[in-house]
Amino acid sequence: MDDAYSVQATAADTNDQDGLETLMALKDGDAFLVADHWGDVKAGADGLFERDTRLLSRFVLTVGRARPSRLSSGVTKDNVFFTCHSTNRPLPPMGGRSAPAGVLHLERRRFLWNRRLFERVRMVNHGVEDILLPLTFEFDADFADIFQVRGTVRSQHGEIHPPVIDGRRVTFSYTGLDGVGRTSCLAFSEPPARLSANRAEFMFSLPRGRSLDLFIECGLDACEQPDETRWRWHAILARLAMRRRLRRGAIVEGGRNQGFNDWLRQSRADIALLVTDLPTGPYPYAGTPWFSTPFGRDGIITAWQMLWIDPGLAKGVLTYLASRQATETNAFMDSAPGKIMHETRGGEMSVLGEVPFGLYYGGVDTTCLFIALAGAYAKRTNDYETVRALWPHLIAAAGWMSDYGDSNGDGLIDYARAADTGLSNQGWKDSEDSIFHADGRFPKGPIALLEVQGYAFAAWKALAEMGAVLGDGRALEWANRAEALRALVEDRYWMEDEGFYAIALDGDGEQCRAIASNAGHLLFTGLPSHERARQVTRRMLTAEFRSGWGLRTLAKGQARFNPMSYHNGSVWPHDTALAAAGMARYGERRAVAMLLGEIYGSAAHFQMRLPELFCGFVRETGEPPIAYPVACLPQAWAASSVFLMMQSVLGLSIDAAEGLVEVNNPALPAGLDRLSITRLKVGEGVIDLHFQRLSGHVVVMPRERSGMVNLRATG
Repeated sequence: MDDAYSVQATAADTNDQDGLETLMALKDGDAFLVADHWGDVKAGADGLFERDTRLLSRFVLTVGRARPSRLSSGVTKDNVFFTCHSTNRPLPPMGGRSAPAGVLHLERRRFLWNRRLFERVRMVNHGVEDILLPLTFEFDADFADIFQVRGTVRSQHGEIHPPVIDGRRVTFSYTGLDGVGRTSCLAFSEPPARLSANRAEFMFSLPRGRSLDLFIECGLDACEQPDETRWRWHAILARLAMRRRLRRGAIVEGGRNQGFNDWLRQSRADIALLVTDLPTGPYPYAGTPWFSTPFGRDGIITAWQMLWIDPGLAKGVLTYLASRQATETNAFMDSAPGKIMHETRGGEMSVLGEVPFGLYYGGVDTTCLFIALAGAYAKRTNDYETVRALWPHLIAAAGWMSDYGDSNGDGLIDYARAADTGLSNQGWKDSEDSIFHADGRFPKGPIALLEVQGYAFAAWKALAEMGAVLGDGRALEWANRAEALRALVEDRYWMEDEGFYAIALDGDGEQCRAIASNAGHLLFTGLPSHERARQVTRRMLTAEFRSGWGLRTLAKGQARFNPMSYHNGSVWPHDTALAAAGMARYGERRAVAMLLGEIYGSAAHFQMRLPELFCGFVRETGEPPIAYPVACLPQAWAASSVFLMMQSVLGLSIDAAEGLVEVNNPALPAGLDRLSITRLKVGEGVIDLHFQRLSGHVVVMPRERSGMVNLRATG
């Protein structure tokens, strides 16, 4: 078992830092925990959450009434355990003697399993005398909804009941305005010397050279008494479950480049952490702490980026989203028949309708992406049994595209929120100021985003291809719709004077002439002509977009450009990956390898864990990328971006029906001379591939092979 830290910080004495990048996150199913580097839950986004409700809002350890001096802390590479090593400050006199600083080693080690927090506090006396050790925990449970934690103010809330104290456990309870009772229980393996509603005080006698363990559990239901046996057994189960998730799909390794391998493994571990096994199959939750729940768009793009190595994830995403497909029109939910879910939540505020996100459909692109992913999955796997089961849902989604998705009948997919409670912008750039005209004016609705038309184009093509296999007589009609949409986009979005596509059309059909990364997504779908794709690629590779750490979401110099903004000049790894995949689709390889190298450089500065986004400041020699303070970490589509970029730079595609792996003009980023792919499943066969740089060119060689799998290498 490798317990080396993947997210690590070291210090003897450091102050608390701001920003989500400093939080230590663990997750299991619908439960997740965020705490600081000491393992303390103190304020802000900290807490133990279950289905968007905070079950533990404070959990702070002190030794002799002082916070211990932290030595190091981090999360293990497989994302199962958090460990903090610390030592004592001078202890207060006990019986006439006081222990000096630095003689006591404290190890806090914790994990989540089956909706519960398990923690072990190990105390070791390295001094020359026996120690009386005063250990204190402060704790609380506020049962706050995740939206309250994010800053939404509630005028009313339910009733928090007085905690029930029972020897070595405290049970908290709350009755929400929805009438639902919620509880959490905190229990200790040893009875505290003093136990109150919010404080447990211990006084341990610790002989020199001896150690002592204290076990703690916190969860939804009444706590069993914690002990070493329970801790060890559940730790084994947690680690085995993670290993099973990590073994899904093919393995990608970067030869002797240890840093690159660390990035690949960390990314795989982050995906495994965020994936929850639902009854419909595996689903990647979007990210912690704010988005630890199924999102439609995020799940689809994450699954698409992982599709070539782990198609089972796409099957789980498609099956789950089909089960939540809208069947009625509802303005508050932004739903209409056939539309695919944007987000779902389980907290009290969502249940009561204080926010619309209990089951919310305000994403204009998710329905198109749902169909397009199904087509990509069908080609990757030839699993038409699943496609047939999804077919009624795909047809219903196509019905939404034809009817509700095109509100003004101009042939383009558009959006305008149906209620003021919904999202004002409903593409992936969903902040209020992300869509605008060249002079900074906000457009009137309905708005037809550029990249959404590309997703729709891909959806109609996918329907045509799947329909032809299934013998659906509408296949030719869908193919014609795709080509008609291609012509419409080329005619209405292209700006000849800019050599680029407009970000959107407003409600009057006027171009929003902002120069943004959305055009990279259009390349990903294959809609543009080769000449226009080359022009877009050239511009996206200039300093307008390239920060040196990846591509900015908005070109430098545009109205509303701000490298510290959420969508108007920051760098999102998945956005760069989709643009790079689009460039590769049109034959570009070297620039894609360069962008992959830049994103790798970013990952190295973030301890190999890419955040949701970071600031778009230009790269300066010797300086790291600048973090965005409230970016989710880890984030599913950021973690999976490396795999789409690897597929793109290798020029790799898979056709399961033909039993064919095709590699077209592969490249590798600077510093990486070898790369291997093992256990790549194609239909019923499996193949291992080895890429190597030889005489300035990258060649591919098959290694182990079983079943009917063929390799075709060109370029």
